[in-house]
Amino acid sequence: MVKHNNVVPNGHFKKHWQNYVKTWFNQPARKNRRRIARQKKAVRIFPRPTAGPLRPIVHGQTLKYNMKLRAGKGFTLEELKAAGISKKLAPTIGIAVDHRRNNRSLEGLQANVQRLKTYKAKLVVFPRRARKFKTGDSTAEELATATQVQVPYMPISLEKPSVELVKVTEEMKSFKAYNKLRVERMNERHIGARLKKAAEAEKEDKK
Repeated sequence: MVKHNNVVPNGHFKKHWQNYVKTWFNQPARKNRRRIARQKKAVRIFPRPTAGPLRPIVHGQTLKYNMKLRAGKGFTLEELKAAGISKKLAPTIGIAVDHRRNNRSLEGLQANVQRLKTYKAKLVVFPRRARKFKTGDSTAEELATATQVQVPYMPISLEKPSVELVKVTEEMKSFKAYNKLRVERMNERHIGARLKKAAEAEKEDKK
């Protein structure tokens, strides 16, 4: 018998645990398979970017995430119109369109319009048929130097605000922030009574 106040051994080992063990021995082969699939896709969709269509910059939902920027589903019709791109042309030149999204701020609209204009300036449009150029297609020189983008194109990143360093002065050291806050709170609390008292005093002076 075991010593000390231990739990009485009562192991239940009749669950065929071997049937429920999950292995991952196919991980290296899967990695290789995915890499080959990416290479085949890049060849298939050449000369289009491998990362997919261009997507807008949007803010995350809810108070917790609304300071973060992420890629949205597609550009609004208003953004496309401001950038001078028709809604039917946009999907054919690698721009995602979402007719349900609305612009709720001028800053967001301007940022996405600028994003579209930058993309449009760098865009190289291949003709549908070789040697049969149409309006809007790139020139033969541009086509010769064009390369396929195999990394995320125009990635979204939140700009960090710049911090200005200042030298701490004696005036800053002697400033008592807590006392100042208390005084200002007291002033705010008594402003109504003081205004009333001043108005009454002015009325008395007129008499």
